[in-house]
Amino acid sequence: VQLQASGGGLVQAGGSLRLSCAASGRTSSLSVMGWFRQGPGKEREFVAGISWSGGWVDYVDSVKDQFTISRDNAKNTVYLQMNSLKPEDTAVYFCAADRNSYYYSPRAPHEYEYWGQGTQVTVSS
Repeated sequence: VQLQASGGGLVQAGGSLRLSCAASGRTSSLSVMGWFRQGPGKEREFVAGISWSGGWVDYVDSVKDQFTISRDNAKNTVYLQMNSLKPEDTAVYFCAADRNSYYYSPRAPHEYEYWGQGTQVTVSS
């Protein structure tokens, strides 16, 4: 499985961005996809997850009313719509996928088997 993340960029505070993560290869084996972010000098943290079937979504509390994760079955692509962006949202955003979690999104990076290359999101004040 290969993951290709895109959509990052520079945006002013209060603006929006939509990240995309396109999956290819044996995508039928996947059970969950997640978005993580890693800010400067910080550890990689879970942001949002979605079942590969699209049956459920999960968010870290800090982004629940701000970010929306979704997927397009036909395109094997997962999106992260980010609204009302703040400077503290500045980070490299990574998408990840796993084959073994069917009922929840693992929060620890090591629980994900596949990773995209990351896309930089910079929010200016």
